[in-house]
Amino acid sequence: MAKTNDFTKIVQDMMAAFPADAHGMREAFRTQAAFGEKMTRVAVEAAEKSTEITTRWTRDTLGRIQNVAKAKAEPADYTKAVTDFASGAAELAAENLAAFAEVAKKVQMETIEIMLAAGKDFSEDATAAVKKATAEVTGSVKRTTAAAAAAAAAK
Repeated sequence: MAKTNDFTKIVQDMMAAFPADAHGMREAFRTQAAFGEKMTRVAVEAAEKSTEITTRWTRDTLGRIQNVAKAKAEPADYTKAVTDFASGAAELAAENLAAFAEVAKKVQMETIEIMLAAGKDFSEDATAAVKKATAEVTGSVKRTTAAAAAAAAAK
């Protein structure tokens, strides 16, 4: 029977050839998690406010339709009730659409603030990673140069 190869050693060697900065990855994850938390908070608050607006709008509309549904003594009273309902519905629509616009405006402003802060955080993380990598490369070059100089002096 054919024996399958054990790739454990090969994978370990491959992973060792590509070292990763666990601390940097952990910090990147934390930054991303904080970003996600802030964006979720904004979305949930907007959904809550939108639901409140919709609920209030529905209640107001149902309350106004009660007047239309009541029995009237004169046919002209029905016309007046429907006209009042229509004008009231138009007022409600304007008020509630303005409230939705305020929610959208707030979401937009908070999103911009979060994105700017996230960009700053990501920039700081990248700068720190580049500084660390530069220090490591510089140290490696110095050690290599010193070893080469020592080997040349030994000859």
